[in-house]
Amino acid sequence: MSQIFIARQPIYDRDMGVHAYELLFRANDSEHAEFTDGEQATSQLLINALLEIGLPRLVGRHPAFVNLTERFIVEGLPNAMKPEQVVLEVLEDVLPGPELLAALQRLKQEGYTIALDDFEYDESKRPLVELADLVKLDVLGLKAREIAAHVEALKGFDTPLLAEKVETQEDFHACRELGFHYFQGYFFCKPHLVQGERTPSCRTLTLRLLARIQDPDIEFKELADLIAQDVSFSYRILRYINSAQFGTSRKIESIQSAATMIGLRRIKTWLTILAMSQVDDKPYELLLTSLVRARMCELLGEGIGQPGSSFTVGLFSVLDALTDLPLDVVLASLPLADEINGALLHHEGPLGRLLRLVLAYESADWDTVAANPVNGSDPQHAYLQAVEWAGELGNALLCE
Repeated sequence: MSQIFIARQPIYDRDMGVHAYELLFRANDSEHAEFTDGEQATSQLLINALLEIGLPRLVGRHPAFVNLTERFIVEGLPNAMKPEQVVLEVLEDVLPGPELLAALQRLKQEGYTIALDDFEYDESKRPLVELADLVKLDVLGLKAREIAAHVEALKGFDTPLLAEKVETQEDFHACRELGFHYFQGYFFCKPHLVQGERTPSCRTLTLRLLARIQDPDIEFKELADLIAQDVSFSYRILRYINSAQFGTSRKIESIQSAATMIGLRRIKTWLTILAMSQVDDKPYELLLTSLVRARMCELLGEGIGQPGSSFTVGLFSVLDALTDLPLDVVLASLPLADEINGALLHHEGPLGRLLRLVLAYESADWDTVAANPVNGSDPQHAYLQAVEWAGELGNALLCE
């Protein structure tokens, strides 16, 4: 079977909580990493991926949005795709013929949720809207007045609206004001800057803490003192060390014992993650994204002999969004190696190429993934491992 590439993009509700994930996919079916995007091949490969990998591993308890061609809608779905697991997206080029409408009606009766993808309304598509449980509008491809006109035209159907390709915080707030219920795009990973705005105190403290943690000359006593200043840091680190993942035969009750067991570098890693988690006005998905990137970079970084630096590059790739400051300003306050700074700011060097690959995989830019191989590493395997690891770490270390 051809190699399968799967990524996921979060879908948020109005309170910036994760509502679902859309699965993004293509296939590599040649020896030279060329990609095909034909409808039939894409749909078949998606089904294969879902059956082979399993939805819980990809999206946890959240529903998965999946694109389906007309053939798969009319012919029905594999039994492995339970109605509560998926939202079925009808592609924008599918026409509302009698056979298609009858198939959608059957799927709705079986409990499936129907969404219309990249939708542009006209009267010929009224039967589709009447069947749909959700309508997605590509707000990047529409002017502000066109978005408002679509919202007005669809208001009478009382169908929830999802704004996709929301690129900025300003777009998010504008769509929210128009009445959209759900949002999808890269807006949460871009800083919302206001000229002259001060960094909130919690972010200032976070940056100071990160700067000390990253200092290569920091001594263990100072690190232990930093941890001791926040009871929740100590508690969460010790809880993680005592979790089933480490399989310890005795209970670890002190940071000193934890450092002896797992090493100073890993203690610094967990403290860095916890410090980033203290910024409480950002969605949890932002931190989760940084963890997925960090772990995927680390796994692929083994192929270039730099797993530790690769992890740092992935983890810090969201610092601009976390602090609402330009990345160069943030990095100027951290004592990082020039190689790491170059990778983060300009995608320079081996670490930069690695980060470029990981970001491309995350956004399903398979051409860029193919153009940036890492010593025969398997991006799909690394991505799935990273998603699983980040979810487990979030539960064990970050959640109360």
